[in-house]
Amino acid sequence: MPTLLIVDDEKKIRDVVREYAEFDGFDVIEAEDGMDAITKANDNDVDIIVMDIMMPRLDGFSACKEIRKTKSTPVIMLSARGEEYDKLFGFEIGVDDYVVKPFSPKELIARIHAVMKRSSFGSGDEEVVTYKGLTINFTAREVLVNGEKAQMTPKEYDLLFYMVRNMNIALSRDKLLEEVWGYDFYGDDRTVDTHIKMLRNSLGEYRNLIVTLRGMGYKFEKIC
Repeated sequence: MPTLLIVDDEKKIRDVVREYAEFDGFDVIEAEDGMDAITKANDNDVDIIVMDIMMPRLDGFSACKEIRKTKSTPVIMLSARGEEYDKLFGFEIGVDDYVVKPFSPKELIARIHAVMKRSSFGSGDEEVVTYKGLTINFTAREVLVNGEKAQMTPKEYDLLFYMVRNMNIALSRDKLLEEVWGYDFYGDDRTVDTHIKMLRNSLGEYRNLIVTLRGMGYKFEKIC
């Protein structure tokens, strides 16, 4: 049974999410602020986190950054704001999806399942891909650059793994949004471009393996 950590300073919201999540088969742990969220995330085996941004003591972004230092648990942010800047900033620190308040509890549960499904992909016939000093381990969800573990956000891993699985295939930005972020994600080309830039930085000297296809999208060059 998967475990959901719901973080919100409004008890009514926690109660609603708990009701729908437990009905859907989740164990639910609650936290009422960012500091409490960090403690609960570190002390429990949590499968996914739903966290509000604006909270007392410590906001959701800061809590997510702290949790990301030790865990790669998927995070969905709840926000009363839908500004693109907030979303892009969140994705840079490892947020997997956004739900804007007020929201449908049924939609939130659907997004939880979608994020968990996307975060678990990466298994397949070939578990490890290597090229010179680059090692991509799908099973361990780990990337080594010249022996050093790359510090990547969960979405960078998802993006890289999808591109490597489709090596040497031209992938449009729309295709990447659909497959990596989900068909119902409210993003645009800049979301993909921002993450490609982050991913290239993480790959260091192997950044050129991700090729820009002008006016179309990207592809991961075939490794011989």
